[in-house]
Amino acid sequence: MNESLRRAMFRARLSEEDIASRLAVDPKTVRRWIDGRVPYPRHRLALIETLQVSERDLWPDLASITDGTSHPAEIVAVYPHRWAVPRDAWLQLFDDARNQIDILAYSSLFLAEDSGLLDTLTARAKAGVKVRIALGDPDCSRVAERGTQEGIDDAMAAKIRNALALYRPLRDSGHAEIRLHRTVLYNSIYRADDDMLVNQHAYGIPAAHAPVFHLHRSPPADMFESYLASFERSWQAGAASHS
Repeated sequence: MNESLRRAMFRARLSEEDIASRLAVDPKTVRRWIDGRVPYPRHRLALIETLQVSERDLWPDLASITDGTSHPAEIVAVYPHRWAVPRDAWLQLFDDARNQIDILAYSSLFLAEDSGLLDTLTARAKAGVKVRIALGDPDCSRVAERGTQEGIDDAMAAKIRNALALYRPLRDSGHAEIRLHRTVLYNSIYRADDDMLVNQHAYGIPAAHAPVFHLHRSPPADMFESYLASFERSWQAGAASHS
């Protein structure tokens, strides 16, 4: 429980619903912050401005987000490996979506195998969020090449088929569209509205061990828009999956 945040809201005479409205998030998200989840940096900044407190008052163990930095404002966080991204970050990414969820990968099997993440995707889709998932065509040469590069050979195609089987109930529910692409991927993209986790690809390195950028669409949003354009090109070139 973040008692400091709860007390600051009480002093400001703001309810969870008030904070949710001002920050354009779901009240459940505010409840998670009070329960101890650390907000995204942009939300932390909005909270300290709304509550008129210092960042150290609410999260004393975190490095300040108000210190001068040279990186673009749209970079929220950088993780050295995909496995280093907290599961809560994936849950929050998809759970906060209200309009659009886009996934571009070869298999994204780690996501499909997590029943909690899959349930969150399904719930968002049933709530009216448009979900598009583009996976590699397991029969194409690009997938075979990627398997060879990672030293797992035919296991890459098998991972895709496994993921397709796990995603099938979501697709068959009519609330999501799945396509197969034959493009060379330089990164995997996981986008929810104005937030995006970009998993870089490195030759011979499994995606789980490669870095991840967390981007938020902030003007001029050059990085966000570039990756989004990449997704759209891959999506348009893909074919509907009937697996």
